[in-house]
Amino acid sequence: MLLLAIDTSTTAITVGLHDGTSVVAEATTLDARAHAEHLAPNIGDALASVGAEPGDVTDVVVGIGPGPFTGLRVGIVTGRTFAFALGVPVRGLTSLDAIAHEAWLGGRRGDLLVATDARRKEVYAAAYVLGDAGADRVTEPAVSRAADLPTQVRAMPTAGRGPGLYAEHLPEAVAPLDVSGGALADLAVRRIGGTPHPPTGELLQHVDPGHGFDGLEPLYLRRPDAAPAPPSTKSTLG
Repeated sequence: MLLLAIDTSTTAITVGLHDGTSVVAEATTLDARAHAEHLAPNIGDALASVGAEPGDVTDVVVGIGPGPFTGLRVGIVTGRTFAFALGVPVRGLTSLDAIAHEAWLGGRRGDLLVATDARRKEVYAAAYVLGDAGADRVTEPAVSRAADLPTQVRAMPTAGRGPGLYAEHLPEAVAPLDVSGGALADLAVRRIGGTPHPPTGELLQHVDPGHGFDGLEPLYLRRPDAAPAPPSTKSTLG
Protein backbone atom coordinates (compact mmCIF):
# COMPACT_ATOMS: atom_id res chain seq x y z
CA MET A 1 0.00 0.00 0.00
CA LEU A 2 1.11 3.53 -0.75
CA LEU A 3 -1.61 6.07 0.01
CA LEU A 4 -1.29 9.65 -1.23
CA ALA A 5 -3.15 12.32 0.79
CA ILE A 6 -3.78 15.82 -0.57
CA ASP A 7 -5.28 18.85 1.13
CA THR A 8 -5.57 22.46 -0.04
CA SER A 9 -8.35 23.68 2.26
CA THR A 10 -6.16 25.85 4.51
CA THR A 11 -3.00 27.93 4.24
CA ALA A 12 -1.08 24.64 4.02
CA ILE A 13 -0.75 23.11 0.56
CA THR A 14 0.08 19.69 1.90
CA VAL A 15 0.58 16.10 0.79
CA GLY A 16 1.45 12.97 2.73
CA LEU A 17 2.36 9.37 1.94
CA HIS A 18 1.44 6.37 4.10
CA ASP A 19 2.63 2.81 3.48
CA GLY A 20 -0.11 1.16 5.54
CA THR A 21 2.05 1.08 8.65
CA SER A 22 3.18 4.67 9.11
CA VAL A 23 3.52 8.06 7.43
CA VAL A 24 6.64 7.85 5.27
CA ALA A 25 6.72 11.34 3.71
CA GLU A 26 5.12 14.75 3.89
CA ALA A 27 5.61 17.93 1.86
CA THR A 28 3.92 21.19 2.84
CA THR A 29 4.04 24.77 1.59
CA LEU A 30 2.34 27.62 3.45
CA ASP A 31 0.73 29.89 0.87
CA ALA A 32 -2.92 30.95 0.94
CA ARG A 33 -2.98 31.98 -2.74
CA ALA A 34 -0.78 29.72 -4.91
CA HIS A 35 -2.23 26.23 -4.50
CA ALA A 36 -1.90 25.26 -8.17
CA GLU A 37 1.74 26.35 -8.30
CA HIS A 38 2.85 24.34 -5.26
CA LEU A 39 0.74 21.19 -5.21
CA ALA A 40 2.29 19.20 -8.06
CA PRO A 41 5.88 19.91 -6.92
CA ASN A 42 4.95 18.86 -3.39
CA ILE A 43 3.56 15.55 -4.68
CA GLY A 44 6.75 15.02 -6.66
CA ASP A 45 8.96 15.87 -3.68
CA ALA A 46 7.09 13.50 -1.35
CA LEU A 47 7.33 10.61 -3.82
CA ALA A 48 10.99 11.30 -4.55
CA SER A 49 11.87 11.37 -0.84
CA VAL A 50 10.93 7.68 -0.54
CA GLY A 51 12.16 6.64 -3.98
CA ALA A 52 8.64 6.11 -5.32
CA GLU A 53 7.03 6.84 -8.67
CA PRO A 54 3.44 7.98 -9.29
CA GLY A 55 2.60 4.47 -10.46
CA ASP A 56 3.46 3.09 -7.02
CA VAL A 57 0.47 4.89 -5.45
CA THR A 58 -2.37 2.50 -4.61
CA ASP A 59 -4.88 4.87 -2.97
CA VAL A 60 -5.65 8.59 -3.00
CA VAL A 61 -7.48 10.62 -0.36
CA VAL A 62 -8.36 14.31 -0.67
CA GLY A 63 -9.49 16.81 1.92
CA ILE A 64 -12.91 18.09 0.85
CA GLY A 65 -12.91 21.14 3.10
CA PRO A 66 -14.61 23.25 4.11
CA GLY A 67 -12.34 25.79 2.49
CA PRO A 68 -12.20 28.71 0.07
CA PHE A 69 -13.51 27.83 -3.39
CA THR A 70 -10.43 28.13 -5.62
CA GLY A 71 -7.86 26.51 -3.34
CA LEU A 72 -10.13 23.65 -2.35
CA ARG A 73 -11.01 22.88 -5.95
CA VAL A 74 -7.31 22.58 -6.89
CA GLY A 75 -6.72 19.77 -4.40
CA ILE A 76 -9.87 17.81 -5.21
CA VAL A 77 -9.42 18.01 -8.98
CA THR A 78 -5.76 17.03 -8.69
CA GLY A 79 -6.57 14.05 -6.51
CA ARG A 80 -9.37 12.84 -8.77
CA THR A 81 -7.24 13.24 -11.91
CA PHE A 82 -4.25 11.48 -10.34
CA ALA A 83 -6.44 8.55 -9.25
CA PHE A 84 -8.23 8.35 -12.61
CA ALA A 85 -4.92 8.22 -14.49
CA LEU A 86 -3.70 5.33 -12.33
CA GLY A 87 -7.02 3.52 -11.99
CA VAL A 88 -6.85 3.56 -8.17
CA PRO A 89 -9.52 4.43 -5.58
CA VAL A 90 -9.98 8.05 -4.49
CA ARG A 91 -11.78 8.98 -1.29
CA GLY A 92 -12.73 12.21 0.43
CA LEU A 93 -12.38 13.25 4.07
CA THR A 94 -13.53 16.40 5.85
CA SER A 95 -10.41 18.52 6.30
CA LEU A 96 -11.36 19.68 9.79
CA ASP A 97 -11.33 16.02 10.84
CA ALA A 98 -7.65 15.81 9.88
CA ILE A 99 -6.81 18.75 12.16
CA ALA A 100 -8.68 17.14 15.06
CA HIS A 101 -6.95 13.82 14.30
CA GLU A 102 -3.52 15.44 14.46
CA ALA A 103 -4.41 16.97 17.84
CA TRP A 104 -5.48 13.49 18.98
CA LEU A 105 -2.24 11.96 17.71
CA GLY A 106 -0.40 14.57 19.78
CA GLY A 107 -2.07 13.33 22.95
CA ARG A 108 -4.92 15.82 23.36
CA ARG A 109 -8.13 14.47 24.89
CA GLY A 110 -11.50 15.99 25.72
CA ASP A 111 -13.44 18.73 23.93
CA LEU A 112 -11.89 20.46 20.92
CA LEU A 113 -13.09 23.10 18.49
CA VAL A 114 -11.45 23.32 15.08
CA ALA A 115 -11.80 26.78 13.53
CA THR A 116 -10.02 27.64 10.27
CA ASP A 117 -9.91 30.90 8.34
CA ALA A 118 -12.95 31.31 6.08
CA ARG A 119 -12.06 34.92 5.18
CA ARG A 120 -14.80 37.58 5.19
CA LYS A 121 -14.20 37.80 8.99
CA GLU A 122 -15.58 34.28 9.43
CA VAL A 123 -14.33 30.81 10.38
CA TYR A 124 -15.11 27.27 9.27
CA ALA A 125 -15.78 25.40 12.50
CA ALA A 126 -16.73 22.02 13.94
CA ALA A 127 -16.65 20.62 17.48
CA TYR A 128 -15.09 17.30 18.50
CA VAL A 129 -14.69 15.01 21.46
CA LEU A 130 -11.26 13.38 21.59
CA GLY A 131 -11.33 10.05 23.38
CA ASP A 132 -8.93 7.16 23.64
CA ALA A 133 -10.17 5.68 20.35
CA GLY A 134 -9.95 8.86 18.27
CA ALA A 135 -11.55 12.22 17.50
CA ASP A 136 -15.34 12.14 17.04
CA ARG A 137 -17.03 15.09 15.32
CA VAL A 138 -20.14 16.15 17.25
CA THR A 139 -21.29 19.09 15.09
CA GLU A 140 -21.48 19.49 11.34
CA PRO A 141 -18.96 21.87 9.73
CA ALA A 142 -20.37 25.39 9.51
CA VAL A 143 -19.27 28.86 8.48
CA SER A 144 -19.82 31.64 11.00
CA ARG A 145 -18.39 34.72 12.61
CA ALA A 146 -16.35 33.59 15.60
CA ALA A 147 -18.38 35.90 17.82
CA ASP A 148 -21.60 34.17 16.75
CA LEU A 149 -20.53 30.68 17.84
CA PRO A 150 -22.25 29.48 21.06
CA THR A 151 -20.52 30.63 24.24
CA GLN A 152 -19.71 27.09 25.39
CA VAL A 153 -18.19 26.30 21.99
CA ARG A 154 -16.01 29.41 21.95
CA ALA A 155 -14.64 28.43 25.37
CA MET A 156 -13.25 25.12 24.05
CA PRO A 157 -9.55 24.64 23.28
CA THR A 158 -9.39 25.60 19.60
CA ALA A 159 -7.10 24.34 16.84
CA GLY A 160 -6.71 26.04 13.47
CA ARG A 161 -5.97 29.66 12.62
CA GLY A 162 -9.22 30.99 14.07
CA PRO A 163 -7.82 31.80 17.52
CA GLY A 164 -4.95 33.76 16.01
CA LEU A 165 -7.39 35.86 14.02
CA TYR A 166 -10.12 36.24 16.64
CA ALA A 167 -8.39 35.82 19.99
CA GLU A 168 -11.05 37.87 21.79
CA HIS A 169 -13.67 35.25 20.87
CA LEU A 170 -11.53 32.09 20.74
CA PRO A 171 -9.19 32.56 23.70
CA GLU A 172 -7.64 29.08 24.09
CA ALA A 173 -5.44 28.32 21.07
CA VAL A 174 -3.92 24.86 20.65
CA ALA A 175 -2.02 23.08 17.88
CA PRO A 176 -2.21 22.39 14.98
CA LEU A 177 -2.81 25.48 12.86
CA ASP A 178 -3.41 23.82 9.47
CA VAL A 179 -4.11 20.46 7.89
CA SER A 180 -1.14 18.09 7.77
CA GLY A 181 -0.89 15.77 4.79
CA GLY A 182 0.61 13.16 7.07
CA ALA A 183 -2.26 13.37 9.56
CA LEU A 184 -4.81 13.19 6.73
CA ALA A 185 -3.06 10.10 5.37
CA ASP A 186 -2.96 8.47 8.80
CA LEU A 187 -6.66 9.13 9.36
CA ALA A 188 -7.52 7.71 5.94
CA VAL A 189 -5.58 4.49 6.51
CA ARG A 190 -7.28 4.00 9.88
CA ARG A 191 -10.70 4.48 8.27
CA ILE A 192 -9.99 2.27 5.27
CA GLY A 193 -9.37 -0.68 7.57
CA GLY A 194 -10.76 -3.73 5.83
CA THR A 195 -12.65 -1.85 3.10
CA PRO A 196 -12.00 -3.81 -0.14
CA HIS A 197 -10.63 -1.99 -3.15
CA PRO A 198 -12.84 -1.74 -6.24
CA PRO A 199 -11.80 -3.56 -9.42
CA THR A 200 -8.84 -2.02 -11.24
CA GLY A 201 -9.85 1.07 -13.19
CA GLU A 202 -13.02 1.73 -11.16
CA LEU A 203 -12.97 4.86 -9.03
CA LEU A 204 -14.22 4.47 -5.49
CA GLN A 205 -15.73 7.94 -5.17
CA HIS A 206 -18.43 7.30 -2.58
CA VAL A 207 -17.64 4.99 0.31
CA ASP A 208 -20.19 3.58 2.75
CA PRO A 209 -20.47 6.27 5.47
CA GLY A 210 -20.00 3.50 8.01
CA HIS A 211 -16.36 3.44 6.96
CA GLY A 212 -15.98 7.11 7.83
CA PHE A 213 -15.49 8.64 4.38
CA ASP A 214 -17.35 11.64 3.02
CA GLY A 215 -17.54 11.30 -0.77
CA LEU A 216 -15.84 13.82 -3.04
CA GLU A 217 -18.24 16.75 -3.07
CA PRO A 218 -16.39 19.85 -1.81
CA LEU A 219 -17.69 21.53 1.33
CA TYR A 220 -17.82 25.16 0.21
CA LEU A 221 -20.61 26.06 2.69
CA ARG A 222 -21.28 29.28 0.78
CA ARG A 223 -21.29 30.61 -2.74
CA PRO A 224 -17.97 31.46 -4.45
CA ASP A 225 -16.84 35.09 -4.53
CA ALA A 226 -17.05 35.20 -8.34
CA ALA A 227 -20.50 34.75 -9.85
CA PRO A 228 -22.13 35.59 -13.19
CA ALA A 229 -23.68 39.03 -13.39
CA PRO A 230 -27.49 39.09 -13.27
CA PRO A 231 -29.24 39.63 -16.61
CA SER A 232 -29.61 43.26 -17.59
CA THR A 233 -33.11 44.72 -17.33
CA LYS A 234 -32.28 47.51 -19.76
CA SER A 235 -33.85 47.35 -23.19
CA THR A 236 -31.48 46.40 -26.01
CA LEU A 237 -33.52 48.57 -28.38
CA GLY A 238 -33.02 51.74 -26.45
